[in-house]
Amino acid sequence: MEDLEMQALKQMELAPWIQKATALIGNNRNVGGNQFRHCMAAMIILIDYHFIDSVMLKASITHDLLEDSDKVTPEDLMHIDGDSPAVLALVNELTHNKLTETKEEYFDRLINNSSPQAKIVKLADRISNLTDLHLFVFSKEKTEHILHQTEEFIYPIIEKLLDSGLPEKQVLMVQEMKREIHDLVAVRKHYLEEFSNFESVRYLVARKLQNIGNRITNHDNHNE
Repeated sequence: MEDLEMQALKQMELAPWIQKATALIGNNRNVGGNQFRHCMAAMIILIDYHFIDSVMLKASITHDLLEDSDKVTPEDLMHIDGDSPAVLALVNELTHNKLTETKEEYFDRLINNSSPQAKIVKLADRISNLTDLHLFVFSKEKTEHILHQTEEFIYPIIEKLLDSGLPEKQVLMVQEMKREIHDLVAVRKHYLEEFSNFESVRYLVARKLQNIGNRITNHDNHNE
């Protein structure tokens, strides 16, 4: 991280946005952890790729709040600081409204009618999700669905972004994000191809984890 980036981060006052995002702590993820940690990971990925922009970072921290929590409202986000209107607008772009649009319509909107900033945050979100797509945690069908969804919708988002007139430095960073996403997809497709007994191994792993969990529960109950 360059000194100028560090100084910019110092001025951003991210803590109030992080506090709002903690509403997602109760939303567990299949891979372990919770949705709050995922949102923090998306922010860290943006920082890793030198997108040191206060609106984008604050939106990445809260990008799942309106979709996955009823504890925080748009009004709550609107009065945090001077960035609030821009952050809320970006979060709205990234929010899938399940009452008004299908998942396909949501992705089509991101591809064709979203800002470059929304597209970049979405790439960070997808990198986090693909990184968490661990072998044997998800079914083969679910894994294939996520990989296919990435190829069908995220790849076009990348190409639209690269054609959107970004500054040269940001183009280079998006190209690096593109490489990472392609690598993550390729490795996981290789897993699926190599493990012909994928589901049987996944079942055995799940049984062992369940047995470990039962032993821990029984031990805790015994010590109460």
